Amino acid sequence: MNEKLLQYLWNFKIFSNFDFSDVDGNQLEIIDFGAWNFNSGPDFLLGKIKSKGFVLAGHIELHVRASDWIFHRHSSNPEFENLILHVVYQNDVEIEEFQLKNIPTLELKNYIDESLLWKYESLLQENQFIPCAKIFDVEKIPLQFWEESLLKKLDEKSIEIEEALRHNQNNYEAVLFHNLAYAFGLKVNAALFKQLAESFDFKIINKIRQNETQLEALFFGTTNWLENPKDEQMKIWKREFQFLQVKFSLTPQRTIPKFSRLRPPNFPTLRLSQLASLYHLHQNLFSKVMSAKDVNALHLIFQKVKASTYWDKHFNFGTVSSVEGEKFLTSQFIDLVLINAVLPLKYTFLKNSNENAVDEILNFYRQILPEKNTIIEGWKSLGAVAENSAESQAMLYHYKNYCLQKKCLNCGIGFKILQNKPN
Repeated sequence: MNEKLLQYLWNFKIFSNFDFSDVDGNQLEIIDFGAWNFNSGPDFLLGKIKSKGFVLAGHIELHVRASDWIFHRHSSNPEFENLILHVVYQNDVEIEEFQLKNIPTLELKNYIDESLLWKYESLLQENQFIPCAKIFDVEKIPLQFWEESLLKKLDEKSIEIEEALRHNQNNYEAVLFHNLAYAFGLKVNAALFKQLAESFDFKIINKIRQNETQLEALFFGTTNWLENPKDEQMKIWKREFQFLQVKFSLTPQRTIPKFSRLRPPNFPTLRLSQLASLYHLHQNLFSKVMSAKDVNALHLIFQKVKASTYWDKHFNFGTVSSVEGEKFLTSQFIDLVLINAVLPLKYTFLKNSNENAVDEILNFYRQILPEKNTIIEGWKSLGAVAENSAESQAMLYHYKNYCLQKKCLNCGIGFKILQNKPN
């Protein structure tokens, strides 16, 4: 038992019975368990109890052991003056102060199911995919649970997007470009690609988008790749970047994108060329994304995007590859871009103007296949099979924000596990 679990049980009223008596044997009725306080002071505020025929209103403090009141030095703290009840798991000492002030002590040890403590201990075990792996029961997870987790993720992402919009004078086109750059960078180069996109004014994209070579030169030059040209095409890109550099006062990045842990089709050279192709092909990209009514319409925007002809025979600068062919975006990669860059922005744009925004965005996610990675496989091994990206995104979010951090007492799954008695 620890204090966090004790507070959790008190807040959600998870007890074997509610026929409470204080440590002196007096009947004790909890009229209001109080409001959980996450700041300094008593654990629960504005509670209400009936003790010895009197109704008392005030604060409630919880401890694993009664002696913790002494160790925590609460007696001299004015925040605890309006205390009406001391709740403990084990009453190991009598607190004279409470006897003098007629403040009852409630010992909960006999009101808590021991099997629940075993469940909680099992949640804290190491070497499991998720803390509750051994007692996980997919049948106890409500149908709406995963979509509620996805909405939490979207709301958190929306806060970040709104901050970016404020920083960019509410320019959705610019923020979309930054988000797309991040998505095109995948995990390895995401931050670097976004840094690249934010290093110059988006207006430059609009001014040169008719010239795909200049777009590539802008991206390659800003990433500091063109200092030492290895072939004629690199020399062309370098000349174009030098022109743009003077015209727009551009400064190259110090950090160069990484190739490690990437398959050739995902090399940053190809991804930046494809990003240039996207903006060469589509003017007013944000408007096209917003007007798309389903995933097929979004896919059509990206399907013709491909790296320039130089990359038909290259994966890296100056080295001719034995594998030749046009480098289009794959359907799987387009899905990742939609999931991570397009749909969160679309949600942010719609949520304040469209009462059906939530249903509309969830429907987009439901139309996309689930991601494939070790975390989704881990959930699958427990019987939780993602049918679409709405569910896989929720699983990834939940794993990162709850399971990895062992926030079982704040988790909807943990709540269900602790709430239900074993069969």
